[in-house]
Amino acid sequence: MRGQLFKSLFSLVITVYCLGTMLTTLLVHKSQLNSKCHGFDKAIISQANTPVGSKLVYDGEKKRTLQVTPEIFSTFAKERPFPNKTWDTCAVVGNGGILTNSSCGNTIDSAQFVIRCNLPPLNNGFEKHVGIKTDLVTANPSILIKKYGALMGHRRPFVESLRSYGNSLLLLPAFSYSHNTPVCLRAFYTMEDFESPIQPIFFNPEYLEKLALFWRSQGLRAVRLSTGIMMASMALELCANVHLYGFWPFSNHPHNFQALTNHYYDNQPATRGFHAMPTEFDLLLRLHTQGVLKLHLGKCHPGAK
Repeated sequence: MRGQLFKSLFSLVITVYCLGTMLTTLLVHKSQLNSKCHGFDKAIISQANTPVGSKLVYDGEKKRTLQVTPEIFSTFAKERPFPNKTWDTCAVVGNGGILTNSSCGNTIDSAQFVIRCNLPPLNNGFEKHVGIKTDLVTANPSILIKKYGALMGHRRPFVESLRSYGNSLLLLPAFSYSHNTPVCLRAFYTMEDFESPIQPIFFNPEYLEKLALFWRSQGLRAVRLSTGIMMASMALELCANVHLYGFWPFSNHPHNFQALTNHYYDNQPATRGFHAMPTEFDLLLRLHTQGVLKLHLGKCHPGAK
């Protein structure tokens, strides 16, 4: 009896210790990200943090700068788009084929704040597996170029394609590379001209540079961070509990080894040599193991959160 009690107490002590260690790790990562990158204030360019006359340094082209003119300044967010308090639960939704037949839609939609990457399709049966709620969605300029002719011709199809994202924020990397600036500004003016309810906002290149340096200090080396890890990083500052879906960069399912498409909506291969996807996944898996965030790599159950 006494031995059993000792085992139970020992197990409880170990559990409490592990939980305490995980909480400490979580707080350390959040604190480090906040102190090094300042996502709350700096992730998004605003009229408050980037005045007229200041110089933007392209984070992908360190030798290229852009002077902020009154016209460019008018496209910046007038106020910081994020509140000065953290959300309880955030879902960051990648586009990996692992989401196919996952039934994670309701679970994703139950999060207080939902982030999606690179204008993914949400209709035509995908709703059950990826959900429809969207608070922030990113747009890679290459998508604007390939799908919408760089917005040089008919622009209505682009605006109509945004309807599935409701009244969300559309995050554009307008100042990552100089060749991205014109098409991202055209996206801004298109939404303004068509009175879209979606609010376009721009990534701050200073934040992206600091974010790259931070993860490099943690052992992650890549030509450029992927949109997914950028969003996961930002969510770690904005949210108490971060859940990742669709983050699996391999061609077979981790549970049943079934072959997977590259994305849940197509099998378009990723650009090789640009993002270090398996290395990024190793980092995310380490953060998952430490309790910093939660990686979802299987099917979701009805009512699960």
